[in-house]
Amino acid sequence: MKKTHIIAILFIVVALGAIISTVYNIDTYSSFSEALEHPGREFHIIGQLNRQKPIEEKLLDNALVMTFYMTDSQGDESQVMYYGSKPQDFEKSDQVVLIGKYLDDRFVASSLLLKCPSKYSADDFQPIDFETTEISSQ
Repeated sequence: MKKTHIIAILFIVVALGAIISTVYNIDTYSSFSEALEHPGREFHIIGQLNRQKPIEEKLLDNALVMTFYMTDSQGDESQVMYYGSKPQDFEKSDQVVLIGKYLDDRFVASSLLLKCPSKYSADDFQPIDFETTEISSQ
């Protein structure tokens, strides 16, 4: 075999491996019910914090654990356990994105991301009429 054939075959194998790993690692948002069907598998779940239920922080085996309840985008609610401290303005967040998996009857989040409410609203912006606005040169 020629060196060019060997290099071409290696390139094709590497490209196929990259394509297959990309297809199987696509991160899409799931629901609690889907994560419950596949315990031990990691999922990304987006939802809203249930502010009517308690948010608790406690020490468990020398680790800080926060537990709270969240409702996913399909309306399913689950208790979430997160090993870490409560993020600043956690209660004010619009949405929470969890990355984790089910262990027993709780979703254990290895990472959590907050989408905080915007400090700007659409009412704060005024349209500018450029034809009637004067530009001053200084």
